[in-house]
Amino acid sequence: MTDINLLHELRNKLRAVIVGQEHLLERLIIAVLAGGHILLEGPPGLAKTTVVHALATGLDARFQRIQFTPDLMPGDLTGSEIYEPATGHFRFIKGPLFNEILLADEINRAPPKVQSALLEAMAEHQITVGGTTRVLPELFMVLATQNPLEQSGTYRLPEAQLDRFLFKIILQYPTLDEEIAIARRAIRAPEGHVEQALSAALKPEQILSLRAQLNDIFIEENVERFAIEIIVATRNLGDYLPDWADLVQAGASPRASIALLRAAMARAFLHGRDYVLPEDVVALAADVLRHRIILDFAAQAEGVSADDIVTALLNVIKVP
Repeated sequence: MTDINLLHELRNKLRAVIVGQEHLLERLIIAVLAGGHILLEGPPGLAKTTVVHALATGLDARFQRIQFTPDLMPGDLTGSEIYEPATGHFRFIKGPLFNEILLADEINRAPPKVQSALLEAMAEHQITVGGTTRVLPELFMVLATQNPLEQSGTYRLPEAQLDRFLFKIILQYPTLDEEIAIARRAIRAPEGHVEQALSAALKPEQILSLRAQLNDIFIEENVERFAIEIIVATRNLGDYLPDWADLVQAGASPRASIALLRAAMARAFLHGRDYVLPEDVVALAADVLRHRIILDFAAQAEGVSADDIVTALLNVIKVP
């Protein structure tokens, strides 16, 4: 079986559990290939937890779910050193971050000091506790959820943390036919149907091998320039969209350029190409940028979203 067929098999296995959500399923696989983290935003009941659990099962990866709450402490994520009187030494007890796939459920319910514990892990795949740096699994992926409808008791995620998410995916309610299929499947399925319906399509070491192959994906210089110009334009909005010049407080960082190009390479690979097309960049731009563009209050007053800005920029920047 070819490498691409393995990825399609993974997608098909996820479809055995998830009805619809094709956009999300493709982005999940792209993020796995690109080695990125995902922020999932949507109201309750859209199977966010089920999606993450299904992905971990499909990858045969170690999985841990953490319910983020206001009383969560950094050590609840990283682990901590425990003093053992019998030996007179400290012993480190690993926390949930040492799993390969971490579900951070309702991530915006934890205070900033807990969010800061994720920064090093997400950026460098390591944590530092008690002056000692410990390496996390090579296949380490954070999938975080947040509910946009409940703001009471939540904290705004720091920009530095948002920048470490490859994608922010906005989940939509299913169509009527999809919801009928979901209801039928749920009524007939026993408890634990995710584990029963799924088997591993890939091993973590196979994913790491596929990631290495992304280095062979070719990006033509004009396509590369096109992708990076989109990022730069978010920081100089007045040069591209004069009427909206005052709507953005801060644009995307250079990390966004790397993320967009890396994700475009993964999408090209998934579609069976060894080169990136402008359509790869266009398809992924909103998911890469919507959480990295910090809007001013004026944007909220005018009803302009980050997605609106990305769409407008794609309409004025020349596509190669």
